[in-house]
Amino acid sequence: MKWNLRWAAARRDIWRPSELLVAFRQVGFEPSLSKVAQLWSKKPISLRLDELDLICAALECSISDLLEPEPAARVGEERAASGGDSPLTRDDESHPVRPTPQRGKRGPRALPPN
Repeated sequence: MKWNLRWAAARRDIWRPSELLVAFRQVGFEPSLSKVAQLWSKKPISLRLDELDLICAALECSISDLLEPEPAARVGEERAASGGDSPLTRDDESHPVRPTPQRGKRGPRALPPN
């Protein structure tokens, strides 16, 4: 996912994290300035849905303005880049193959206790 907070803020003529904090406080969102600066400078690893809703309210935008899916690499491009067949794809299909469990030298693993 691509994080477009700065772009959405620029549409509202907000150019600094401190200005963004003022906009957040107007809708009842009270994060610390350091959290706002972190949201401003890089893509968040996790974000609560209620916070995302308040960010959208403050910037008068939709979630799709903030989060944009990035296109996934095509299987053919991956094969060409790796110089051969990818172990994660089947030759006849373009979707990933689920890994199969490996059996140890002693045979299959015992089931866990109840």
